[in-house]
This record gives sequence, structure tokens and C-alpha cells, in this order.
Amino acid sequence: MAVKKILVIGGSGFIGTRLIELLGSSTGYRVMVPTRRYERAKHLLVSPVVGVVEANIHDDAVLARLVAEADVVINLVGILQSRPARGGAPYGPDFEHQHVLMPRRIVAACVQQGVPRYLHMSALCADAQGPSMYLRSKAAGEQEALSAAALDVAIFRPSVVFGEGDHFINMFAGLNRAFPIIPLGSPDARFQPVYVGDVAQAFMAALHLPRLGGKVFELGGPKQYTLRELVRLSGWYCGHPRPIIGLPDALGRLQAFVLEHLPGKLMSRDNVASMRVDNVLHGPIAPELQLTPRALEEVVPTYLAARSPQQQFDFFRSTARR
Repeated sequence: MAVKKILVIGGSGFIGTRLIELLGSSTGYRVMVPTRRYERAKHLLVSPVVGVVEANIHDDAVLARLVAEADVVINLVGILQSRPARGGAPYGPDFEHQHVLMPRRIVAACVQQGVPRYLHMSALCADAQGPSMYLRSKAAGEQEALSAAALDVAIFRPSVVFGEGDHFINMFAGLNRAFPIIPLGSPDARFQPVYVGDVAQAFMAALHLPRLGGKVFELGGPKQYTLRELVRLSGWYCGHPRPIIGLPDALGRLQAFVLEHLPGKLMSRDNVASMRVDNVLHGPIAPELQLTPRALEEVVPTYLAARSPQQQFDFFRSTARR
């Protein structure tokens, strides 16, 4: 069997780490992960078939050289915060740089180098007319991914992703540990959280499909939850359940305004805007992915209950980049 060479851009993050583990433990792949700092990506060296290279992917010549060595390019690049939009733009410059211009450059490099297949990470509810800069920029990134007829593309739209090391459930657990009462904006916003291992499995399944054809794969877990329910479950599983006070919209936006100016940006007004639409699947998961998603209640206790106070403190320091 011919070995497939996979280039994973954005591979050193939360989802990428799990995907690299699966690729590294599977036969028939050689994996390359570019990173700005080699030291931050050494944890990816899980097998001899995985390589990490220090490279500036924002340099078109460097990106072209990396892409030229690949049979498949996977783009996992994504951010949750951006500076404000200016001059009537639909999204801020950081979202434009990472979610729109980056896939444009990747697609151009794939076409130039003759790479046939591209897997693109987007987000559930991505919409050019969406209520937030984040969702609008993700929709624009999808259009860039689909812009080249010669490229066989799949787009993945996960709901919020949980698992050991996540910044969603762990953040709420940390708040439950730190405060006697949790004031919560958008308490009735709905989510369908999906396990990080299932997201990685979906990408693995797509590598085996004979043709992708621009298919959009929505990914979510087996259950829907309100934000209030997720915060309550986080408190319960970490052993510090707290009363939750739902805030009206105006106070929720004010809370987000304050939080976005604190180190780590736990929440922003754009995050709150995203929650104006339910982050849930519009139908069943595509059967060709052969995915049976794991329940949040099955996975979360395995990592929340294991966190010591020092581990939680270290997590918040890393979130704030201190």
C-alpha cells in the first residue's frame, strides 16, 4: 500500500494533538506538522512516522515547499478572539488573517503544487450572515476552501469540542472552583458538545473516502445542553457545584465586555453574539464517517475529577499566557 503523506497545519493544538496521535498509530501515513516553535510541538512526536518542522507558514514560499511534499493537506487553524472589525468589514483582522486569508493561501499552494485533497476545519453554524464575526469569518473560510475546482475538499463543522485539555469545560470547572456563585450570560444558549477523539476519528474516516466532493460534515455529540446545564455539570464533576444566576442579555454583554479585557479573555462580546444561534446539528452525522459519538457524561469525569488545585491553577496560567 502506498504511504500517504499528510501535512497538518495547526496540528499542535488541542484537536491536532489527538489527530496526530491517531495518524501516528495507524499504518500507511507519514505526517508533517509545521510549527513556529519546535519546543511547543515536541509532544506530537508519538511515532517515527510523525515529523515536526519549525517553519513560518505565513511565508508563501515556505508554505508552497511544505505543501509540495503532501498528498493531503489538513487545516486545523482557528482562533476564538479578534480585534474589532473596522471600516464596515464583516469580521476583525485576526479572524480575517487566520480564518479567511490562511485557507486562501493554502488552497492556492495546493493548486500550484498539484495536491489533490484538502480537509478544512470550520465551525458549526458558520454563516456569512451570522450574528458574530467568528461565524462570518468561518463561512468566508469555507468559501475559500471550496474555491478551486481541481481540489477535492471536505469541510468539518464541529460544535464545541471537549476532552482532556479543553478550554471550554475546564474553564467552567475553574469558575466553579473559584467563585461561590456563577453569574452567567446567555444561560439558555444551546450546544451539542462533541468529544475531541470523535472529531479526530471523523478526519481519519474522511482520509479513506474515495471522493469528498465539497461535502460539509457537521459533528456533534449525542445530546444537546443549555449553557447553564454545561456549567452545572462542570461544577458537579469537579466536585464544586455552585448556584448559577442567569443574566439578562444586557448584563451578559457587559460581563463579556469586562472579561474580554482581562488576561486570557475567558469570554468576549463576539462569543456572546455567536450564542444567539443554537450550536446544534441540523441532522444526523453523515453515515460514511461511521461515527458513534461518545457522551459528555462518559468522558468529562475522567479528567475533571483528576485535576488537583495546582493543575487547575496551571491551566488558568496557560490560558492567560503567564
